[in-house]
Amino acid sequence: MTRIIADISVSLDGFVTGPDPGPDNGLGTGGEALHTWAFSDDPDDRRILREATLRSGSVVLGRRLFDVVDGPNGWDDTVGYGASEVGKPAFVVVTSSPPESVRLTGLDWTFVTTGLSDAVATARARVEAASSDGGEDLDVVLMGGGATVGSALEAGLVDVLSLHLAPVVLGAGTPLFTGGTPRTLVQRSVTPTSTATHLTYDVRS
Repeated sequence: MTRIIADISVSLDGFVTGPDPGPDNGLGTGGEALHTWAFSDDPDDRRILREATLRSGSVVLGRRLFDVVDGPNGWDDTVGYGASEVGKPAFVVVTSSPPESVRLTGLDWTFVTTGLSDAVATARARVEAASSDGGEDLDVVLMGGGATVGSALEAGLVDVLSLHLAPVVLGAGTPLFTGGTPRTLVQRSVTPTSTATHLTYDVRS
């Protein structure tokens, strides 16, 4: 069965970017420290990154994050979602209107203008269609930004929450949790490394 996995890096004080994030400052001031683990040589960091990208049949992201990764300082052949790990999954962007052009034309982009629930449903349909054609069972991964992941949790769309807790206090930025409906989390794994503590929870309503 296709799972919906929210997978995101977060600071000790709960921020998924530093202050002043934007297309030219994607993770905000100091926010690069959140993703140190993704470029680490620690064998557990490498394994977690590899396993996460291997399970990704489709990836959902918000429009602000899309503008960062598709911008001039965004992804390229060496930096991006699983760039050095696996083939590229399909990407589904939640947006009020599609962009006029896309720089990263080598990736499979779908733009959904009818809300997050429809974007997740579109991503799930892509994964399940590939599975029915003989492919392996994969997951839908919500990669962010923080508002997209937070909204998905609030709406009860998430089955698994995967947090990469970076040893940094940012003081300000984009918060992951902003209140809303309480959720019960069942801890499934904890993996400490030299650069992060990787936490996996099942999400219960």
